[in-house]
Formats: sequence, structure tokens, C-alpha cells
Amino acid sequence: MDITVLGIDLGKSVCSLAGLDASGTVVFRKRLRLLDFLAELPSCIVAMEACGGAHHIGRFGLEHGHDPD
Repeated sequence: MDITVLGIDLGKSVCSLAGLDASGTVVFRKRLRLLDFLAELPSCIVAMEACGGAHHIGRFGLEHGHDPD
């Protein structure tokens, strides 16, 4: 699975994720615990809504090689 962009709908403990490949095709769709997943995912763009928790997740993503957007 080659995820280029990861879209996140933030929740309190479980988030909805959609992964897109380079052509924009959805290759991944799940609800899961986000930080555990981001720690294992190869570097990609992480797109999420702007909210208080987004800053924490963005910093976590940077620490793990992602590009928060």
C-alpha cells in the first residue's frame, strides 16, 4: 500500500482515515487509534482539519517524518 496523502477526520480517541495514492485513488479507509498508526506509517502528507488537537498530532507527525498540512 503506497499512501501519498493521508486524510484524517479527528475524533476524541478514534479517528477516521482515508489514504490516497499518487493518482488520488483511495487505497485505505479505516477508523482506528491515530498516533499508533502514524508511528508505523512511512512518511507522507497528513491532511487534517484545524482544531486544538491538530497541533499535537501535527507535532507528533513531524517527529515521525510526516508532512502535516
